[in-house]
Amino acid sequence: MADKKKKIIVSVCIAAVVLLMAAVAYYVGKPMIKFVSEPERFRAWVDGHGIWGRLAFLGMTMLQVIVAVIPGEPMELVAGYAFGSVEGTLLCMIGATLGGIPVFILVRKFGMKAVEVFFSKEKIESLKFLKSSPKRDFLIFILFLIPGTPKDLLNYFVGLTDMKMSKWLLISFVARIPSIVTSTIGGDALGMKNYTFAIAVFAVTLAVSGAGILIYRGICRRHKERQSKVDN
Repeated sequence: MADKKKKIIVSVCIAAVVLLMAAVAYYVGKPMIKFVSEPERFRAWVDGHGIWGRLAFLGMTMLQVIVAVIPGEPMELVAGYAFGSVEGTLLCMIGATLGGIPVFILVRKFGMKAVEVFFSKEKIESLKFLKSSPKRDFLIFILFLIPGTPKDLLNYFVGLTDMKMSKWLLISFVARIPSIVTSTIGGDALGMKNYTFAIAVFAVTLAVSGAGILIYRGICRRHKERQSKVDN
């Protein structure tokens, strides 16, 4: 009876978390995306609220990390547009790192069920090789470093491993730099009306992200094939 009661409590907690995240995504995430899609309005709002505008943006960035269905790229672009490339990058990195803390705790608490709220079992299984790889930490760092890889999935998956949260936060903070910098630089260029440079940045980012996706798929496919040979 004790085990049954425990399972019921865990199921209720997970259901409550899922409903909370769904509500946040709908009532906060949806208006947030609309807000950042109007960079001029957002910049004016930030200028009028000073430090509170920056704190609000940090909260929005944290929310984006926690509610994985909210895309991160628009946030990074508007950060560059509203705050400039340097401050925008710092705000995005701090917000994303802080947002990773509740994600990590949530996954450690509820395991696979918490990850499956946002990701299919197939996608989760594609990263299964990271758990047993002797180069796990290095591979996670590389995968997170490469623009175009599914960072939201990786952010949730890491909680399923035995990596310490302090190490994960350090890895994610450093490894986010390339993808965030390219986005905030592009947003800053748009804010300065330097459209030629902005287009060039976005073109390079698109090319690098495309290459990153191919590299990510190649790594996952290679390890899947290797695992299949071991199983056979």
